[in-house]
Formats: sequence, C-alpha cells, structure tokens
Amino acid sequence: MSKKPIIVFEGIEGSGKSHHISVVSRYLNKKKISHIKIREPGGNPNSEKIRKLILNNKSNFNKNTDLLLYMAARSENIDIIKKSFNKKIILIDRFTDSTIAYQHYGMGVDINLIKTLNKYLLKNIDISFTFLNTVNQKNLKERLKMRKSLNRYDKFDISFYKKVQNGFLKLSKIKKKSIN
Repeated sequence: MSKKPIIVFEGIEGSGKSHHISVVSRYLNKKKISHIKIREPGGNPNSEKIRKLILNNKSNFNKNTDLLLYMAARSENIDIIKKSFNKKIILIDRFTDSTIAYQHYGMGVDINLIKTLNKYLLKNIDISFTFLNTVNQKNLKERLKMRKSLNRYDKFDISFYKKVQNGFLKLSKIKKKSIN
C-alpha cells in the first residue's frame, strides 16, 4: 500500500461526500500533508467545462452520451492523478463506483462497457480506500431542498436515487468479498 493513497468518497446526492472530503482536506492542510482534491465530473478546467454540460438543467442526453461525457471528464483528470500518484495523497469526490452506480444501476448502461472504459482510462491506477456515504430518503429530500440551485442530477425521481444507492451497496459488498 502506498504511503500516498488515492482516497475516494462515493454516494448519492446529499449523502455528505463533499463535506467529508473537505474535512479530510482541511485536516491534511493543518498537518501540512501534501495532497490534491479533485471531483468528478470536474477537477480541472476541461473537466469543469464537461461538468457544466452534464449537469446543465437544459441538457437532455441519452444514457450513452451521459456515460461518455463522464468518461471524457475522467480522461481529463487522469493526467492530474498520474502526476500526483505516489507523490501526494489524492482525494476524489466521486470516481469509478459512481459511474457504475449511476450509469449501470440507475440508468441501465451495460456494466461491461463501463468496466472496459474504466480499465482503459485507469491502466494501473488502483484506489486505496473508498468511503461510501449513504443517506435515507427523508434526509436526501431535506438536503436537496437546502441547496441554492439544483442541477439535473438533483432532480431525479426518488426511485432513481434508491436504485443508485442500492448499486453502491452492491459494489461495496463485492469489494468486501474480494478483500477477504
């Protein structure tokens, strides 16, 4: 295990990912520990442009276009990850599990396509730790109401979020079995 791990924070909207990654980043700053913090989609200027397109309320992409846009944003972040790999702690707000949970479990995109694209983009980059945040329906609704503005991913039906969160839970069980 690298002393400079890649740590990913996963979960649906309103589950506390961004809060937790900020807390960890502030702690690392306080301890003067070198790290980077990125988000997906987003994380660098090109990925942020793609993020605006994906999350825009006027966007209405089909599920395959949506997947490919997320992968394009990830492709832009891979250079940042590679430059910092084993040199700095890397904190990522959403990553490969989000793609599988949202695009496969939520939208029905072929999981083998997602895995193939991730394998191609990540090559030999392995995640050291993944923290999964979950949220119940009541808290999800309350947290979304508190947001100043909602993007198109904040406006899905509650059944969609349920499918996605269940997808995250399935992924965590699969990973737990592979560790044991």
